[in-house]
Amino acid sequence: MSPRPGRAGGWAVADAAPPSSPTSESPAARLALIAVAVIFLGFFLFLPLIAVFTEALRNGVGAYLAAFDDPDTISAIKLTVLVAAIAVPLNLVFGLAASWAIAKFEFKGKSLLLTLIDLPFSVSPVVSGMCYVLLFGGQGYFGKWLQSHDLQIIFALPGIVLATVFVTFPFVARELIPLMQEQGTSEEEAALSLGARGFRTFWSVTLPNVRWALLYGVLLCNARAMGEFGAVSVVSGHLRGLTNTVPLQVEILYNDYNFVAAFAVASVLAGLGLVTLAIKTGLEWRYGDEISAAHRR
Repeated sequence: MSPRPGRAGGWAVADAAPPSSPTSESPAARLALIAVAVIFLGFFLFLPLIAVFTEALRNGVGAYLAAFDDPDTISAIKLTVLVAAIAVPLNLVFGLAASWAIAKFEFKGKSLLLTLIDLPFSVSPVVSGMCYVLLFGGQGYFGKWLQSHDLQIIFALPGIVLATVFVTFPFVARELIPLMQEQGTSEEEAALSLGARGFRTFWSVTLPNVRWALLYGVLLCNARAMGEFGAVSVVSGHLRGLTNTVPLQVEILYNDYNFVAAFAVASVLAGLGLVTLAIKTGLEWRYGDEISAAHRR
């Protein structure tokens, strides 16, 4: 830049061209990045999904529907739904309580609680299943006491629920905590100053502000609960018609070389994932303004 005479006899700095944005790329670079992303998604996401449904329908719709006439498969579907119906509400309550406590209050052990919430993300599901076997199995720490009271946790519904709760409990909390921390406590304090009690404040102020994040967390938690394999495989015992969930039934059918039935049952889980994504996308499209406003608070 060079000085030039100003209108009032002073000196002014000549206008310079605005600097280029550091994030601007050439059209060729943008196309290359988009192509890499599309190819990656197509190869690792869309192609496997297409393969699942193609193999499931290889012998026609009749053979596909016949796969669900198997009593063991029907039992696996019922058990999977039952486990999700128990685990998801438990994680909903835990997620709300933990996120409210972490975002709205200061207390000793807060960092430790945050670390424990993330624990299932860093621990293998198989390891978590082994921990429950060590605690509640026949040779476990509480095994003899459970047997003496005719209580069975491992190789039964309670063990499957416990394992599922463990691997899925971060989903609701991790959706709510950042949003609640961003919103702060000003609205709750205003409600309390106007005479509202704690539960009324939560029900009328806090919950409406986080309802979309809560719904996302529940959807993700439900999808993971129905699709969990590792932890459930350890604690279930693979008892056909009794403790096999849908993922375990898919493994059994595949190992029995019943490929059409295996892919047919697997398509249920794939369909569940697609439905979850469709619901999430539909809510964002329908209530996008409200969701953005909630995140800006």
